[in-house]
Amino acid sequence: MASILLRILFIGNSLTAGNNLPAVLEALAPQAGATVEAEMVAFPDHSLEDHWNRPEARRAIASRRWDFVVLQQGPSTLAESRRLLRQYTKLFDAEIRKTGARTALYAVWPASMRLQDLPRVHNSYVLAAEDVDGLLLPVGKAWLAAWRRDKQLKLYGPDGFHPSALGTYLAALVMLQALTGHSVVGIPSPFSSIDPPRVRVLQEAASEAVGRISP
Repeated sequence: MASILLRILFIGNSLTAGNNLPAVLEALAPQAGATVEAEMVAFPDHSLEDHWNRPEARRAIASRRWDFVVLQQGPSTLAESRRLLRQYTKLFDAEIRKTGARTALYAVWPASMRLQDLPRVHNSYVLAAEDVDGLLLPVGKAWLAAWRRDKQLKLYGPDGFHPSALGTYLAALVMLQALTGHSVVGIPSPFSSIDPPRVRVLQEAASEAVGRISP
């Protein structure tokens, strides 16, 4: 497998910063023959509108040559939050395109007590990605695929909203396959805390969710 170098900027909130998702992706990438150089602009409870209204995110976009800029906000199930997700994705995409990078949408999940909303969450991010011809990173969809294989997987953290270490690992697997176009099934795990059977389940779930999406 040829080596791939990806420079990725993450813009989001604590769903990105929790367990340091960019660092997990960096650690995982060499197992798939890739190198990821990631940076992150993330603040608690921030939407894309909040990021737009302060300088850090746009300054980071313009700071270097990125391959992808990953945008993330909350579940965005309500009509107004969906509208804002789409509106500010378009605004950020215009800035991202100036640098030659491509926009990617980190499709998250609802709180555990609102799990029935996951299809609406997914659809909000699908629409935002389609608006800008962006790359969809269907992490919430992968969570459902993982639970179909093992209902006992603890993908949520203690608060029932932020991801556990397993949830973040699954998110990184989804991103690795979507961003590189290579299957993550069967790649070695750099994390000894996750037992091999669960690694396999999470890899298969990630691969199913991404399907044939390629960068």
